[in-house]
Amino acid sequence: MPSAAPSSEVEEPLGPLPPEFAAIMRPELPSLIKEIRVEVTRTYPEFAGLLNGPNSAVVRLGVEQSLSAFVDRVAEPTAPAGERDELCRRFGRFEAYEGRSLDSLHGAYRIGARIALRRAKRVGRQYNLSPTLILTFADALFAYVDELKALSREGYLEVQSHSAAHVDSLHRRILHLLLAGHPLPGGALAELCDQAGWRVPEQVTLVALRAPAPAHIRAGLDPDVLADLGDPQPHLLIPGPLEDPAAPDGEARARLDMLTAALGDTPCVLGVTVPTARACDSIRWARRVLDLVDEQIIADAPAVRCADHLTTLWLLSDPALLDRLAARELAPLSRLTGSRRARLIDTLRVWLTTRGTADHVGDILGVHAQTVRYRLRNLDARFGDRLTDPEHRFATEAALRARHLQGHRHQSEDA
Repeated sequence: MPSAAPSSEVEEPLGPLPPEFAAIMRPELPSLIKEIRVEVTRTYPEFAGLLNGPNSAVVRLGVEQSLSAFVDRVAEPTAPAGERDELCRRFGRFEAYEGRSLDSLHGAYRIGARIALRRAKRVGRQYNLSPTLILTFADALFAYVDELKALSREGYLEVQSHSAAHVDSLHRRILHLLLAGHPLPGGALAELCDQAGWRVPEQVTLVALRAPAPAHIRAGLDPDVLADLGDPQPHLLIPGPLEDPAAPDGEARARLDMLTAALGDTPCVLGVTVPTARACDSIRWARRVLDLVDEQIIADAPAVRCADHLTTLWLLSDPALLDRLAARELAPLSRLTGSRRARLIDTLRVWLTTRGTADHVGDILGVHAQTVRYRLRNLDARFGDRLTDPEHRFATEAALRARHLQGHRHQSEDA
């Protein structure tokens, strides 16, 4: 069995840097700052304007504060670092305002740490410092860099959070204006779009969602999709069509794929693509289809297409007017009993819809052709030339189709 390693080979645990080390490092700070500045601007040219521009004094103060605060902590571990913390957050905010990621800033911190460690090794040789002390310095330095990165991230995320909230607010206001009706309110709309960086498209597709809409949907949507998920009737506005074979590079299909992924299992109705000035029509129709799904008139599905149900929308757009139309056109049957009236109405509907033979109509209704002929003669006697008049025939067929969509509820009321 091998013997245990000698105690001299066991790594000496790293402890805090001795306060005296601060006195050695402090005179190095001015030249160290210059060296870091040169290397950072060489590696990241985007920081050259920052270090030499109108905010250069603040930036240089931030760099000085970051290095001085580290040395101050070595001299006095409880030394306050409030000013340094705020300056690091400002660096993060600036990167967010510039629309950059934090990669370059974090890279600059690492460059500073590498140069500082190189300088510490040189000073260590000069003062004959132990390797353990330099290793302790390196450990403390990179832990300190992690602090700076975390502080900058705080500032960065703060701006992103506020910016996202502000843009969302602008988007909702734009959405409300677009849905307020037509013509569009030009001046107010243009100003909001300019602030939000949102371009008014030629066409839009509205999407009606079932409430409550999950908040996580927003994260999966394209940035130019307008959303109001907190509305009692949540909805989305998607620039352009959702699916159009003629669209270049499959843009519309990509939009549909995006929406499908973002919504997951959230039920929705895809509105009709309309000119932007008619956006209010698209959402109105989509919401009506959602109601008809709830009424079990239109079959439910994860994504119901409004365009597949335009006739149904039209026929059921005004229930009171439909009742009036049906009462007028079906007046010749008004004195019949409920069951007999229902049979004649069914026969009339199928015949008007198909213009089929007695055999064909009988197959659809599940009755003998002779029964159909009897009913058709009865209808002919009661309606006379109303069924040959184009206007009356069209109005009767529309009324019967609408009543059939409603599940014959009027027949049960009349029975």
